[in-house]
Amino acid sequence: MNTIFSKLLYLLEKNMDTVLVTLIDEDGSAPRGIGSAMLVNTDGLIIGTIGGGAVEVNAVELAKELVAKKSSMTKQYILRTNETEDIGMVCGGDVEAYFQFISAEDKGWHDIAAKIQERYEKKDPAWLIFHLDGTLASLVDKEGNVIAGNTDVNTADILAEGCVTTEKYFSVSLNMGERAIIFGGGHCAKALAPLLKTVGFRVTIFDNRADCVSRETHPTAEHLICGDYTKLSEYIDFDPEDYLVVMTNGHSFDYQVEEQILRIPSAYVGVIGSAKKTASVNARLRADGISEEAIASVHTPIGTKIKAVTPEEIAVSIAGEMIYERALKREAQGEETHGCPMH
Repeated sequence: MNTIFSKLLYLLEKNMDTVLVTLIDEDGSAPRGIGSAMLVNTDGLIIGTIGGGAVEVNAVELAKELVAKKSSMTKQYILRTNETEDIGMVCGGDVEAYFQFISAEDKGWHDIAAKIQERYEKKDPAWLIFHLDGTLASLVDKEGNVIAGNTDVNTADILAEGCVTTEKYFSVSLNMGERAIIFGGGHCAKALAPLLKTVGFRVTIFDNRADCVSRETHPTAEHLICGDYTKLSEYIDFDPEDYLVVMTNGHSFDYQVEEQILRIPSAYVGVIGSAKKTASVNARLRADGISEEAIASVHTPIGTKIKAVTPEEIAVSIAGEMIYERALKREAQGEETHGCPMH
């Protein structure tokens, strides 16, 4: 979602009006879920998606009209055969989209987009509350304090309800992006890093070889670290939400990394390697006091089983598994907070 607001900030600075289209309700089967969004100006779709197909084509055309009219509105799309407004989709459900007109002259939206960028850099969670009358949105922190935009809102009541559309508001949590730390900057990491970035992970690569953590080798990584595998905490402030991928250039280095990361909480640990290598490393980990529960939590051999062979195929396999595990975690968090992320 950060890419949408990064682009929005750029367009506002270029004095260009836009419309932010967000799915705010769904019933039945739909191409994308609540919180999916795209940014449109008079030239058409700029970035994002609400599911593609006819619904997106129709929404883009409407958004272009609204940019010209400088107007906001909500609209329902019926994604099944019907006599009211059949757009040729047979998903079987309905979606409702909110079209938020954003004027380049509105300094409030400049502030919201800039604050979202700042919070993304710090990984600070936030909620965006749309006022469905077309007025300026409200950006609030997890305590419900308005940090940018419209202050005329009872954030406590809205956030208590979570990602629910009312007659006046729609609130959505902003996904700040999960961090993926790849230990080992070789061929597989070179293929994996850009792929993970395209699906929303913020990539850090750690290696003890300087040439494997150069910007030339890994242009898409957010952070590159050259350091000692035995002293990870001296270089990295680990977070329980981190996704950790171990693919160093040796069994001993894999062991050194695992011995440390399996003693701390994380969202995911995956280790590349054969069953024989895994058994050898696990034996050493047990001898050093790593619990059976921690060892069993490791995804190894890493990745979904698609008979991957090349670094590029292995990267697809790993990314697929990480996407799946992330989705499970987000669903579990959503059940706890009654919220939904903006995509």
